[in-house]
Amino acid sequence: MKETKRLYFDDPYQVEFQAKIVQKEQKNSRTVVVLDQTCFYPESGGQPPDKGTLENKEVIHVYEQEGKIYHVLEDDIAAGRVKGKLDWETRLDHIQQHAGQHILSQSFYKICGGETLSFRLGRTSSTIDLGLNQIPDDRMDRVERLANQIVFQDRKIRTYFMDKDEVQNIPLRKPPPQKGRIRVVEIEGFDYSPCGGTHPRRTGEIGLIKVVNRERVKKNLRVEFLCGGRAREDYAQKNSTLNQLTQLFSVKAPQLISSVEKLFLDLKSQKKRSEKLQKKLVQYEADKIVREAPEKIIQRVFGERGPQELRNLALNIIKKDEFVVLFGLKTPERAHVVLACSENLSLDMRELIPVISPLIQGKGGGRPSLVELAGEEREGLKTALDEAYSFIKKKFPPDSLNQK
Repeated sequence: MKETKRLYFDDPYQVEFQAKIVQKEQKNSRTVVVLDQTCFYPESGGQPPDKGTLENKEVIHVYEQEGKIYHVLEDDIAAGRVKGKLDWETRLDHIQQHAGQHILSQSFYKICGGETLSFRLGRTSSTIDLGLNQIPDDRMDRVERLANQIVFQDRKIRTYFMDKDEVQNIPLRKPPPQKGRIRVVEIEGFDYSPCGGTHPRRTGEIGLIKVVNRERVKKNLRVEFLCGGRAREDYAQKNSTLNQLTQLFSVKAPQLISSVEKLFLDLKSQKKRSEKLQKKLVQYEADKIVREAPEKIIQRVFGERGPQELRNLALNIIKKDEFVVLFGLKTPERAHVVLACSENLSLDMRELIPVISPLIQGKGGGRPSLVELAGEEREGLKTALDEAYSFIKKKFPPDSLNQK
């Protein structure tokens, strides 16, 4: 079978076409067809496939094998001649991102000497991996400015095929494939790249190119960027967020950062004050519990506390004298248990884990003087603490744990 004729090579703006089904089969309960010609770009080279329909049946995936382009359909389709239609918004988005990548990659090479190692056109953003460790902010700004300068100059974008010996006469940014004729994408006077993707006729159609993030990936640098419609949507969303924040803080945009910094410092100061007050409150409550305790085993169930707060309260109590603390916390979702004892007592609170765990269907652990457990059986909490109390009581002679 001959290779599929790729109509998008001749005209990336063509959205409707007619073709003949030359192969049809079922794979994974889906109809898969090969056409004699197609406008659908298959997933390849970091670029996702086009979207659209064949005879009003949705094309859910397009891929290539050995020169043939396979169209995976949502529903079955009759053999014969078919009419295809691309989703233009998807095609436009892809040509903006892919051509923008060519310009951005060449800009990185010219200003930073960084070669593009890989490219991925994602659903919401695109990335290129560069053979660099890092890029200073001032150079990143220069790269972005150069890329957008090429866009605003509205330079021509040409595509053509050449034999491998012919490409020696043009300054390709990356080495060509080893075999076959080479398709070159030329951005007038700026970039020459071997590429089989779809691109616009002029750089002005790419729209704004904006780098939105960068991160280290192993020894290389990954740059995330947006072009055209994606860049506009990103700007609109961020501008809306900025406007909401300026209204919330009652300041102009240039003063927003200083207002947020002031709020952050205030919150940090308030948090420190709150922690100090909480610490004093826990100490006061621990004193009160100790004064009112009839014996050295203190057993209680709480309802409106956090596990950490319960732990701090128990630790404060066992530091005051030789006490054993059996605390339970019942939340709407779970049961928590905190078991603590003064280190002077010859106890290992971990011995209580197999006693309590089955009653609350929980798990936990800790050290000899402090154990914590959490379980899903809330109703078993009181019984679990009673069993723990009986277990501890048996460890000491009668009346030895009475409060003095």
